[in-house]
Amino acid sequence: MNARALTLAAIGLGSLPIAAHAQEATSTDTKTFVVTGNVPALCSGGTLSGNQGTFDLGVLINTSTGFLRTDLSAPARTLAGAYCSAQSTITVAATPLAAQNFTATPPSGFSRSVDYTATASGWTTTPASFTTSAATNTAAKQTRSTAFTGDIAVGVANFATTGGNALRLVADTNYRGTVTVTLAAAN
Repeated sequence: MNARALTLAAIGLGSLPIAAHAQEATSTDTKTFVVTGNVPALCSGGTLSGNQGTFDLGVLINTSTGFLRTDLSAPARTLAGAYCSAQSTITVAATPLAAQNFTATPPSGFSRSVDYTATASGWTTTPASFTTSAATNTAAKQTRSTAFTGDIAVGVANFATTGGNALRLVADTNYRGTVTVTLAAAN
C-alpha cells in the first residue's frame, strides 16, 4: 500500500469513533405501554349492627280504647358504610303492618292492618319515602349523580289504621310489615 492510501486509511480509522458515537446517539427508541383496568359500577347497602333490622313498636293499641296508639315511634335504623361507585338510585318500599294470624276479613268496626311512611335519608338531598296507603309513591326513588359512600338512616312514622282511625285493630300477637331499601347503579 502506498503512503497516501495508508494516510487515508488512518484518517478513516480515526473517524470511526466519531461515526460510531453519532450512530449511538440516534439508535435510542422509546416505547410506551398503556396500563389499563376497570372499576365496575358497584353498590353495597352497608351493614346493620345488633338487632338493627327490626322496628319493634310494641303494643300497637291504647289498651283503654282499643284504637291505634297516637304515640307510636321507633328509632331510625342505620345502614352503615353504604356505597355506590357510580351514579345511583335509592329506592324504599314498604308493606303495611298486617295481622299474620288473623287472616280473615275483619268484622265491622275493625281493621287488620296499619299504614305508615318509611323513609331512607342520607343518600340524596331529599329522603326517599314510601307511604303504604298511597296509590303512588313518586318520592320512593331518588337519584344521585355521583359516586357516594355514607350512612343511610331508615325510619318509620305517621302510623294510621288502614280504613280509618275510627276502626280498632283485631287481636293478633304478630303484626308484621317490611321496609326494603335498594341501592342500584344507574345506567
